[in-house]
Amino acid sequence: MRCGEVLNVLRNLGNPRNVEGMARFGIRPAVAYGVPKPALRRLAREIGKDHDLAQGLWSSGAHDARVLASMIDDPAKVTEAQMETWTNDFDNWDICDQCCMNLFWETAFAYEKAEEWSANGEEFVKRAGFVLMASLAIHDKKASDGKFERFLTRIEREATDDRNYVRKAVNWALRQIGKRNAGLRQKAIEVALELQRAESKSARWVGSDALRELTSDTVRDRVKSK
Repeated sequence: MRCGEVLNVLRNLGNPRNVEGMARFGIRPAVAYGVPKPALRRLAREIGKDHDLAQGLWSSGAHDARVLASMIDDPAKVTEAQMETWTNDFDNWDICDQCCMNLFWETAFAYEKAEEWSANGEEFVKRAGFVLMASLAIHDKKASDGKFERFLTRIEREATDDRNYVRKAVNWALRQIGKRNAGLRQKAIEVALELQRAESKSARWVGSDALRELTSDTVRDRVKSK
């Protein structure tokens, strides 16, 4: 399918009510058709991996097209420059999370960018760093604990950021790292306890919220079984 054809499909699948609903959750892109995520996933499966089409869809600027681009792009063909370009285009938390969860975590630059972006001053670029950490913790089953211990250092350092979209991503990363195995769970709990004692209100929230989940019976039993 050509880019123009796909955009026409997206317009036809769109629903203005969904766009209104997106706005209530802080997703307010300049152009959006309101295509439901399940419909985007079905379309992505029909298209398959198509790096060139993904570039065209991203360049359209439409939110739905950009989410679809993250679903169909080939991570093996994604360059560091492309990741920087796309990340600098992020204008809401949804497109940030979709790109990290659908595509970026599988690229050769994922760990490097997670650390680099976690120190960036731009809100959604910084969020991307921590969403990438969470995504890697969930999906990269073969990664060594050492890679995630490095992330814990970044989490402890950046938990003082009081911007809502950033601190929620910091919290998410901390919780997901703690769910990987018993050793990382204990280290994540230690970080959460330190954050609870911090002067920063944001850091205390991150620590307390993560601690509730990491010390729950459900998570404890889950990591014991791994």
